[in-house]
Amino acid sequence: MSIEASEWIWHQGRWCRWQDASVHVTTHALHYGSSVYEGIRCYDTAGGPAIFRLHDHLQRLCDSCKLLRMDLPADTVDRLAEVCHELVRRNRHDSCYIRPLVYRGGGAMGLDPSSSPVETTIFSFEWGRYLGSDAIEKGIDAGVSSWRRFSPDALMPLGKIGGQYVNNQLATLEAKAAGFAEAILLDAGGFVAEGAGQNLFVVYRGELVTPPEASSILAGITRDTVIVLARGLGIPMRCRRLTREMLYLADEIFLTGTASEITPVRTIDRIAVGDGRPGPVTQRLQQSFFEILSGECADRHGWLTAVEVEAQVAIRKAS
Repeated sequence: MSIEASEWIWHQGRWCRWQDASVHVTTHALHYGSSVYEGIRCYDTAGGPAIFRLHDHLQRLCDSCKLLRMDLPADTVDRLAEVCHELVRRNRHDSCYIRPLVYRGGGAMGLDPSSSPVETTIFSFEWGRYLGSDAIEKGIDAGVSSWRRFSPDALMPLGKIGGQYVNNQLATLEAKAAGFAEAILLDAGGFVAEGAGQNLFVVYRGELVTPPEASSILAGITRDTVIVLARGLGIPMRCRRLTREMLYLADEIFLTGTASEITPVRTIDRIAVGDGRPGPVTQRLQQSFFEILSGECADRHGWLTAVEVEAQVAIRKAS
């Protein structure tokens, strides 16, 4: 999915124009995937633009850096949160997708990255529905991939690490070639793990189920959001391992992620899920989720942080 350029990017501690943000060809991350990243959404709420679970995303960014042995200052979360707010203001977004990226820069060639500097950039752009304009309402078609999700004794599923996403790319390319909108990956033991870019939930025998972290999943922030919402709505829910055939027998399936939000799955391997339409549990969770994000419902969990509109006016005058 192509993106449209915004005006400003925060790159290595300074603001620069979108077209001027660049890295050298010797950048270690280009050769070896030594990068970590986050995807964060800012929503157009009744009270103005607000960023969803900003500190949770930035804390996971720092956790991923720790896993990849990239040292960050102690105040990184607070500092980057300020940058994200200013980025939204500078680019005059009502809603957008924010991408923080920390990576190893140039300075070393070879697998030892220790002499390569740790560099940081954050950019934003306006982005619609990740899996299609009507995916949220109508659902998507998915297929179980022949590619397995890597095991935790090979890589680190809890880290949002750039190099690890080659695994997801291969599954995505295979799914698209087969005519599916998204891939579903199994873990090394043959149990259901997640989508190529999302966590997965199943309504099975009247219970909402999602694979546990032990199934080599990324501990998604939208996944956690749905778990909290489900409990608040009184929906029976637990984490447990899922076998492939349970996907075919499920009453409902949906995917969750920052980009995908809550997206129903209408078919798996061309087998209808339930009656082939978004089910009642999925719809209840979607409604609760989007009511909070739009500002229609009280944000009881403190998930949204408002972007100061007054500061946006000042930046416009100065630019």
